[in-house]
Amino acid sequence: MKQIIHFIAILFLLGLTASAQVAPALYSRDALKSNRLKLHQHFIKNTITKNLSLPLTDSTEENWMDALYAIQLTRYKSPWVDNCIGTAFNSIENRSADFQFALLELAYDFYPGIFITQAELLLSNSSIEKVKAICGSYIIRSKPTAKKTISDKIKATGQQATPSMYFLEQILHSIEKPCSTITPAIKDILLHHFFPGAKVIYSFQRSNRNYPGLAIIKDSSGNFLKDSSSGDFFWVPQLARSISNLPFYFTGGNTPQGIFRMDGFAVSKSNFIGPTENIQLTMPFETSVRHFLNDSSITDTVWTIQYYEKLLPQSWKSYSPVYETFYAGRIGRNEIIAHGTLVDPAYYRGQPYHPLTPTYGCLATTEIWNEETGYRSISDQQKLIDHLKKAGGANGYLVVIDIDDQQKPVSIEELRTLLQ
Repeated sequence: MKQIIHFIAILFLLGLTASAQVAPALYSRDALKSNRLKLHQHFIKNTITKNLSLPLTDSTEENWMDALYAIQLTRYKSPWVDNCIGTAFNSIENRSADFQFALLELAYDFYPGIFITQAELLLSNSSIEKVKAICGSYIIRSKPTAKKTISDKIKATGQQATPSMYFLEQILHSIEKPCSTITPAIKDILLHHFFPGAKVIYSFQRSNRNYPGLAIIKDSSGNFLKDSSSGDFFWVPQLARSISNLPFYFTGGNTPQGIFRMDGFAVSKSNFIGPTENIQLTMPFETSVRHFLNDSSITDTVWTIQYYEKLLPQSWKSYSPVYETFYAGRIGRNEIIAHGTLVDPAYYRGQPYHPLTPTYGCLATTEIWNEETGYRSISDQQKLIDHLKKAGGANGYLVVIDIDDQQKPVSIEELRTLLQ
């Protein structure tokens, strides 16, 4: 993804490359306090301040976009930055579509409701589908009464049939049809067998992704794993929030609900993900129908929603949110994985999800690194990997489900009766 490329390039220039695994403990130079401070200062001084000090022109848009992404990552704000963002919005109609999207992406989470007038004007005049979609999403987040107006403007362009527009339309219509469908019985999908021998991770989330969810594991025999030390069900907190907090139908938005195919383990070279093993995931369209369904008899190479539906229990087939991964894959989202983190959690102190760190659309677990030694001291990701290997490995599915909209983290107490 473009944002990650920008930041990896910055880290490369700084010489802060991730270190290799050191047995038995993992080590990374990027976790050292001195290097984290150096990186933070570079973001503030060069990536943000220096770039935003340039006049905003066609030739400096990329510099400004680097700054916008750095602001999202570090959650850095100041009156001067606010003024720069306001200046950019005043000329947003003269900018490229990529810049328009990047500016609205930042505003969605950092400046909700402040630039409604500019977004409404851009919605009316832009012919770019992704720009119109993010304008509409930004507006209705703070101004739900504008749903009908936005819907009419989108219909007038004939673009409502695209996946991004389709899901925006669902939101626009939710005022007439709240939630469109009622969440089916969680028990039905917990008891469901996806294919013989499949292991399943269930990631239960809130619809407000500022609040962490949790992940549990079901082995190939249908049993939910327990923690050997406590005897209780095994679980770890897991965050499905992206840095932008955009809806799932945007690249880099929050993790979509629905079914992912687990495709083994890997170690990332990203300085943000870190050296702890991650779980590789794929969505429809990102991989073949045959592989996703684990069915060698399938020769069809064309994805249809009917194939995806085969994996769902009967009571869940008409529940539209569980199809989000299908549509996310259709619009080109990819490389969503379940991983740990090397991002400095200090950026997010005071946020409901701290010490978890948001991602570019992946699922993240807590990892704490000793800033004095560089060694990993706490890793829920390693616990998840170890238990999944105990269950037989990453051959199966990961299912993301928003269970409700309570404004608090998901707790194991809410699920315990369902897991008996």
